[in-house]
Amino acid sequence: IYAQLVDDVAGHTMAAASSLEADVTRGDDGKIGVARQVGELIGRRAADVGVSTAVFDRGGNRYAGRVKALAEAARDAGLKF
Repeated sequence: IYAQLVDDVAGHTMAAASSLEADVTRGDDGKIGVARQVGELIGRRAADVGVSTAVFDRGGNRYAGRVKALAEAARDAGLKF
């Protein structure tokens, strides 16, 4: 699972986070836990580049499970949708 902060006007990625990163580990809570970790990472990286508000595009996926876990973790890290 991955998340990106994209500046649509400038057409470039400002920050990104992925489950393939070394910091993200699969614990006892499985895929949901991995999605939470990615959400926390993108929330922190958004703050690092000065982004506090974003539009959440779930790419046609239902707002449940891993998508919901990622979004909630990003919100907990300070990112507003």
